[in-house]
Amino acid sequence: MDIDIEEQDPLAVDPVDRDGRQMGDTAGDDDGNRKVGCCERFHRSISKWMLPEELHEQYRERANCCPPPIFIILISIGELAVFIYYAVWKPQKQWVTLGEGIWNSPLTYKSDRREEAWRFVSYMFVHAGVEHILGNLVMQLLLGIPLELVHKGFEVGMVYMAGVLAGSLASSIFDPLSALVGASGGVYALIGGYFMNAVVNFREMIPLLGVFRIGVIVIIVGTDVGFALYRRFLTHDVGLKVSFVAHIGGGVAGMTIGYVFFSAYNQKLLKDPRFWLCIVGYVVFLLFAVLFNFFLSPA
Repeated sequence: MDIDIEEQDPLAVDPVDRDGRQMGDTAGDDDGNRKVGCCERFHRSISKWMLPEELHEQYRERANCCPPPIFIILISIGELAVFIYYAVWKPQKQWVTLGEGIWNSPLTYKSDRREEAWRFVSYMFVHAGVEHILGNLVMQLLLGIPLELVHKGFEVGMVYMAGVLAGSLASSIFDPLSALVGASGGVYALIGGYFMNAVVNFREMIPLLGVFRIGVIVIIVGTDVGFALYRRFLTHDVGLKVSFVAHIGGGVAGMTIGYVFFSAYNQKLLKDPRFWLCIVGYVVFLLFAVLFNFFLSPA
């Protein structure tokens, strides 16, 4: 029996999804025979590690690599370029340890040169040896690239730079006679924000995955802080001692400002009271640190 096309109900046609497949056709869905591409698998992994479960689908619908994670990549290239400059073109054994070129660098933070305000930020480009820069680069790339894919460069850049500045200012207050090199303040800000997100969203994560995330962070932070304490108090290298307080300052910045930025996926930050609370607290800390360095610092 012939069916007149004009008599068919137009609403009876199955809708199609974003890929042009009929939504009523289960043979091509994710649980069927459709082959999942590398890019889609990558974004699924990113959503699993960075977001609670109820936001996975929302992220995957919007996921793309445009713009790419340009901030964390450019910062890493800059830090590596400065390290190579001091390792190759300066007369020192910078590949394995500290050297005179580092101490005399206009980028290094030193208490007796703190009137050169750029040093409170530029110290992040200078590192105290090959193990120092490798540790920072690996951590900030492994953590920063996924964070920037989810939250984009502005948020990640704000958190990273807030950690860098908080690290140097905290060091100038609590360890005022020590020098400061390395990007640990920014790295620890990313770690702090991610750690708080993992703790707060623990119930929304797969339990084993949540335990693994938190455990890895604790092990990495414990090892790195232990090494920093050893280098600060137990080594007998000639020259200035490198402060470890930037780790703590950057971590606190990450657990406050970083947590607000990284937990507010696709939300209006300006309407979030936590955002303003953290911003006000950070500004108060900055003002106190500046006044301390002007009037109270023993350096």
